[in-house]
Amino acid sequence: MKRFHLSFLCLMLALPLHAEEIALSAAQLQTLGIVSAPLPARQSGELAGMPAQVVIPGNQLFTVSTPLAGMVEQTLVGVGDPVKKGQKLASLQSPALAEAQRGLLQSSTQAQLAKENLARDEQLWKDGIIAESRLRSTQSQYREAHAALAERKQLLRLAGMSDAEVERLQSDNTLSSQLAITSPIDGVVLEKSASSGQRFEAAIPLFKVANLEPLALEIQAPFVSTQGLKVGATVTVPAYFAKGKLTAIGRSLSGDNQTILLRALIKEGAANLRPGQFVETTIGTSGDALNQWNIPNDALARIGGKVVIFIQTEKGYRSEAVTVLHEGASNSTVSGKLKGDEKIAIRGISALKASLMGIGGE
Repeated sequence: MKRFHLSFLCLMLALPLHAEEIALSAAQLQTLGIVSAPLPARQSGELAGMPAQVVIPGNQLFTVSTPLAGMVEQTLVGVGDPVKKGQKLASLQSPALAEAQRGLLQSSTQAQLAKENLARDEQLWKDGIIAESRLRSTQSQYREAHAALAERKQLLRLAGMSDAEVERLQSDNTLSSQLAITSPIDGVVLEKSASSGQRFEAAIPLFKVANLEPLALEIQAPFVSTQGLKVGATVTVPAYFAKGKLTAIGRSLSGDNQTILLRALIKEGAANLRPGQFVETTIGTSGDALNQWNIPNDALARIGGKVVIFIQTEKGYRSEAVTVLHEGASNSTVSGKLKGDEKIAIRGISALKASLMGIGGE
């Protein structure tokens, strides 16, 4: 081990100081463990490996709550069950529903009476028997009675009763305290907070139902990576065979990581994704975007606030500054003045970095 350190020190002393061109012999390359590999294929026009989270578009998520106070009599669905629009999710026993129905019947009777009074007074006024002021008073009572009836009908609609059920109530005069909770859309039950026997006040959430096609992505992209991005660009999730379009590009940076929030809508392969899932995405950029390469993180060296790679030459290596567009766990996407046919060092970077910095010199 001591002989290895002495050999390494001697080699470092033999390297040129503060030079971009680093001359090395084949023996030195082997001793220092420097290994080269061809520069990976160019990735012009796309950003790969962008971290994203799968979310549900806001207009596809619904919270189903209790319109009136009551006790849960029965639940008919569970988390993960597919449901259709209008499908019954649960039934409640609600005395407040019976009270609202009674109010409707009372308002219906008053509205019918007001209608008959108006018809009578209109005829009496035409015959000159009553004054116009009495007719106007009767007309006002008719309008008030029908406004109260419309209000009662709307309250029952909000409670979950259909127009047909409201009409049947008016004709049959049969009160019921059973309240049906139904799904507002075709979708899937995501959350359930109701169980048989529980009592709830009005406006308490019972279920969350969502339409899971399409799904959306929230992508955190470094600010430097967003140049060339446009709304409508193709967004793919390669690991799950999903594809969509970029719908929005944020205007502000988030926190210390200086990233921008991008949103995308995934229409193809959305069934392969799950809400809340973390994925890696690839985003297409415009044609004039910088040429990009996806290279191993081990090939990058940070010197004086800059990031460089080492390109193999006839005599050894030379350093080349690059811009890191996205840094992943093992690979990073970079751009720079590269032709694409170069060979770069992927191992032994510390020795090349030390030579470039002049470590080991006088």
